[in-house]
Amino acid sequence: MAQPAKQKFKIKKGDQVIVNTGKDKGRTGEVIEVRPSEARVKVQGINMVKRHRRPTQTNPGGIDQMEAPLHISNVSLIDPDSGKATRVGYSTEDGKKVRIAKKSGKAIG
Repeated sequence: MAQPAKQKFKIKKGDQVIVNTGKDKGRTGEVIEVRPSEARVKVQGINMVKRHRRPTQTNPGGIDQMEAPLHISNVSLIDPDSGKATRVGYSTEDGKKVRIAKKSGKAIG
């Protein structure tokens, strides 16, 4: 079966995002991983799940807590001015392509 084409997303690793839907709605965090092929992101401290791990020679085992990926449509970038959700646009400054927040017009990151 053919692998789906990678999409280009406006949310990058290290961005501050807010969760729009689900059990963590309204919570904010930093993106720690982006998975373009799955259209998912992992956010620090959001969508926590427990995994039961079997002991190995290097790992004592037990119950680990970790972040599970969220669909990218369920998070929005945070506006640097207001701290609320915003959409992302692009503009050129000094010949470089820069992401801007649609709400305030300020550059992101």
